Amino acid sequence: MAKEPQSEATRELGVRVRTLREQRGIGQEELARRAGVHWTFVSQLERGLRNVNLHNLLKFAAGLGVDPAVLVRGLKPPED
Repeated sequence: MAKEPQSEATRELGVRVRTLREQRGIGQEELARRAGVHWTFVSQLERGLRNVNLHNLLKFAAGLGVDPAVLVRGLKPPED
């Protein structure tokens, strides 16, 4: 059974990370190496299953070579 994204924001962040990674022609393992995280973290992030903290967001942005704002611009917090 496939898990659902934690929120619309985590889903969209995952889409952005995957899109940028694919545009750069790198795999999840390479992005994980560049960001200093385990490849399963990349997989979970791209599927919206992980809510990343600030430090990991900065690591992913650096690994993708983008300003962190690119990853979060326009995202809305989840409604409780």
